[in-house]
Amino acid sequence: MSAAPDLRDPPPAHVRRLDPILVDRIAAGEVVERPASAVKELVENAIDAGARSIEVAIEGGGRRLIRVVDDGIGMGADDLALAVERHATSKLPDGDLTRIGSLGFRGEALPSIGAVSRLTITSRTADGEGVSLTLDSGVKGPVRPAPASRGTRIEVTELFAATPARLKFLKTDRAETAAVSEILRRLAVAQPQIRFTLRTESGSPTVFPAESEPGPAALLRRLGAVLGPDFPGNAVPVDMAREGFALAGHVGLPTFHRGAASHIHFVVNGRPVRDRLLLGAVRGAYADTMSSDRHPVLALHLTCDPALVDVNVHPAKTELRFREPGLVRALIVSAIHEALRRAGARSSSTGTQAALDALRAGAGLGSAPPMAAGVGRFAVHSGASTASALNPRPASRLFSGPSVAAPAGYRPAPRPAFTEDHPGFAETPQALFSADLAPPGADLRPEPEMLSEAEAHPETHPLGAARAQIHETYIVAQTRDGIVLVDQHAAHERLVYERLKRERAGGGVLAQGLLIPDVVEMAPEEADRLVEAAPELERLGLTLEAFGPGAVLVRSVPSALAGGPVKGLVLDVLDALAASGVEEGGPAGAGDPDPVSRRLDAILSRMSCHGSIRAGRRLKPEEMNALLREMEATPLSGSCNHGRPTFVSLGLADIERLFGRR
Repeated sequence: MSAAPDLRDPPPAHVRRLDPILVDRIAAGEVVERPASAVKELVENAIDAGARSIEVAIEGGGRRLIRVVDDGIGMGADDLALAVERHATSKLPDGDLTRIGSLGFRGEALPSIGAVSRLTITSRTADGEGVSLTLDSGVKGPVRPAPASRGTRIEVTELFAATPARLKFLKTDRAETAAVSEILRRLAVAQPQIRFTLRTESGSPTVFPAESEPGPAALLRRLGAVLGPDFPGNAVPVDMAREGFALAGHVGLPTFHRGAASHIHFVVNGRPVRDRLLLGAVRGAYADTMSSDRHPVLALHLTCDPALVDVNVHPAKTELRFREPGLVRALIVSAIHEALRRAGARSSSTGTQAALDALRAGAGLGSAPPMAAGVGRFAVHSGASTASALNPRPASRLFSGPSVAAPAGYRPAPRPAFTEDHPGFAETPQALFSADLAPPGADLRPEPEMLSEAEAHPETHPLGAARAQIHETYIVAQTRDGIVLVDQHAAHERLVYERLKRERAGGGVLAQGLLIPDVVEMAPEEADRLVEAAPELERLGLTLEAFGPGAVLVRSVPSALAGGPVKGLVLDVLDALAASGVEEGGPAGAGDPDPVSRRLDAILSRMSCHGSIRAGRRLKPEEMNALLREMEATPLSGSCNHGRPTFVSLGLADIERLFGRR
């Protein structure tokens, strides 16, 4: 077999300076990766020039044409001639790279773009004459007089014509147009006081009107235009400051999420960035409220002294280095936690719309979404299966929060179907239901004189009063202006988790010793993993020790989970250990100030899932109302630990429209 040919250049004989045009093209490889990169640089220049209206037009995804027109301060003939020279800029007035207050500062954008395209700049100041200059594949033309309005107009044609190999690496026109649109959206979030317009070949332009008055309301309007009309109704405000850093903006509810991180917007001193530290902080803030494969929707503005952040660490200036990254991460996590807790028991409005769509589909008014097994069309969120194993526990263990008392004399209802021998909540099935129809899991309609003031007026409670349990999985509650559907397992999972976290923060999870220690058998390596983590698990109320090869002896469990099967709890904890790496000091997120605490919370989350009311469990009226009241008093109760909604609200007006009353 013949040897592969040597494609390397022969060793150079002497060191030489590269041709200036070649230098510009090499630099363009970093600055101008694709058409969207050129648009970003040109629009940032317009923002630095004080523009209040910026219009971008592209053709062929930006290959054939990029046009950026602004109403900024413009340039005269001398400035225009110098602007296309490398490292010539109007920024950095004192030459201090530690206090950069503008978006651009390197003076590379215009010469780099002009080195790989035909670049034409037309500009005029408020009191000057219009001038124009062309840069063709790095060759600079003369400055000529030209008619122009105040501001600057830049046209880029034949992008990468001077470097045709780069054209092969570009994506389709549609993909490149989408990238340009994304760049403009991020800049629109960063600069709500500026009007942005994007014109493409696909039809009507995209316009983000300028917000004339600064403040949270104006920012929220701009976010609604960028992130979608559903965002304002599913977002909570953020406003927190700490040690020279101020954070403001809006974050979406945990149940308002997306499948990609593209809806996370961070702005630092007016600059849109995609920094790993900031993204890691967001992931940590939503860790126990959202599934790992989902991403929140948010926009946060971080403001600080420019000396506290270094923006000169990435060619595209999209990454940063903070002088105190731990402080920044802690601020973001604390601010998001505080905002979400302040929101209380809220669930996204998209769940309501999904429920309405499912009901309309069931009535033949639209296409039906896939039906969850065993729970009918009300299952807009995925709770546990109705066929899951059931292990009834005393009510005092189910509702053990500080504000909920266990109903006296409660006995768990058995699993068999509703019969005279196993009546559930109702003493006898309603006469309305025949033997061929399944009766409700509960019928809660006592005589009015038997009700307390709060029970007689369910509007006094945000989540209303329980009226029925359907499919032994969902609670139906009546509110002042509609109904609420509650997933009993998802809701109780959140309540148990928050209680366990409170106990751990207060000095340790309360434990209940087992009268007879339980032996749990497993693979030897799994037993070793549990024994190694025993000191950490003891802080969580789970006390165990080695019991020969391939077994552990469990002496106590968290009191909130007492009464359940010990083996199932231990195996759940084992799975959480494997996922979080607590026994090995697993990797923490970037700048994570307390990785052990984060991993212990992950274990508590798994414990709470194991110890919660299961779907398929019949609840008594007292239990259902106790669950609703505790949800109202518990932060983050609008979603379970995995990000699924715990309840969906249907307004009376929505219900009336379903039946043609409106």
